[in-house]
Amino acid sequence: MTVTDVSRFERFFRQAAGLDVDKNDLKRHDDFVDDRLYDLMLRGEANAKANNRDIIEFWDLPITKGLQERIHEFGRLDQELQLSPVLERITAYPPTTLACSDDAWNRLPSVSGGMSIALARTMTILDPEIKNPSSEHWERAMQVFEVLL
Repeated sequence: MTVTDVSRFERFFRQAAGLDVDKNDLKRHDDFVDDRLYDLMLRGEANAKANNRDIIEFWDLPITKGLQERIHEFGRLDQELQLSPVLERITAYPPTTLACSDDAWNRLPSVSGGMSIALARTMTILDPEIKNPSSEHWERAMQVFEVLL
């Protein structure tokens, strides 16, 4: 990740939830996004198979109302911060037995952005006084998502 990418993410977390993150936090963020995308794609794969399709479409992914709202928020923030290209580079396609449609693939960076906003906001819900998330904050927030997704 370039210095410019790091500064974009720092601004993103400040604007999304008032958090000050550093370069070390971005590794945790990337791991979180990879793990949660993998979970979404597994469910998407199951949904596609249940509907006798051999391709995962975007609507196969279990996008909740809350995540959809965060995806829309990310779209507004992304217009200013231009994070989608960075998320495209760090978004790894999770291994599945089915292919992903172009539409679904092209929308994964926005899903990653929405999940990132949800993660940041979860930290502030768990600790309203937080400014600089510690390892413990990251772990607690990630555990919430492991329970829900």
